[in-house]
Amino acid sequence: MLCADTSFLFSLYGHDTHTEEALALLAKTAQPLLLSALNTYELSNALRFAEYCGLFPTGTAAEQLEAFSEDHAAGRWRLSDISLPDIVTEAGRLSASHTLTGGHRSFDILHVSHARLAAPKRFLSFDQNQLRLAKAAGLRL
Repeated sequence: MLCADTSFLFSLYGHDTHTEEALALLAKTAQPLLLSALNTYELSNALRFAEYCGLFPTGTAAEQLEAFSEDHAAGRWRLSDISLPDIVTEAGRLSASHTLTGGHRSFDILHVSHARLAAPKRFLSFDQNQLRLAKAAGLRL
């Protein structure tokens, strides 16, 4: 199982400078991504925000969200059953241990917390600061 943060998902669905790398990485594995409800919310908002900012043509966010939904139906990703209260509790612990020394944002901590609880084979992200936190939290990158 693989866990991903939203920067990785945005590269898959939003088509940015990391898209080729993200697609190549997923092509090498037959494992579906394990995502939290936080991932699905943040990706949806990020795609809509990118369209709002004029980074995508009108309608692109809806098209990419449809592709995301189709990938879920095809089993390319699945939704985690780890509860939000458990994720937030773990996030509080990680924040207390790492934010003062690493400057980590709330959603980044929440994604790493979910991955810690899910114990994936690998955690996927293109956010370097988040990768430092994931490594400090014992995740394989």
